[in-house]
Amino acid sequence: MNLPNGITGFYSSTDNKSNEIDENHFKNICFNLVRKKQGRILKIDEPNLATNFLKVKVDISNQELYVLLNAYYPFLALASTVEFQHINFIDDPALLKDFMPFYKVLSKEELSEPLNIRKSKGKLSLENKNKLNCSELEQIFYWKPKTVGEVIFNFWD
Repeated sequence: MNLPNGITGFYSSTDNKSNEIDENHFKNICFNLVRKKQGRILKIDEPNLATNFLKVKVDISNQELYVLLNAYYPFLALASTVEFQHINFIDDPALLKDFMPFYKVLSKEELSEPLNIRKSKGKLSLENKNKLNCSELEQIFYWKPKTVGEVIFNFWD
């Protein structure tokens, strides 16, 4: 997967700040899709100083799960658990299909893609396809995420 510039939410004064996702539109979509499945929204967490994603906890057919949306790009994923520095991504084809008209839905496989950080001549580089800015690369080298999913949905402050 190609990681776009600004996906992490980090930028310097020389980088262009990423656009932010319309949170109200996302919440409305979640409410409508969850209601359509006779489910309910349990909690909504907006991005804060330590996260770069919106998190909606839902209950559908007595199964609790999380709908995650990156705050800067329309990238959506599902998770069974979301804890500090650990997200267990899942695939639920029926629910993910409902979000496809609105967002780029990422599969567990895509999110599990390993990050390939190399050190050559004392310099670190990210070998995965990316257009990340210098600030984002610095954060990756500091936090040492292991997967693409940990970059797209991060807990970096």
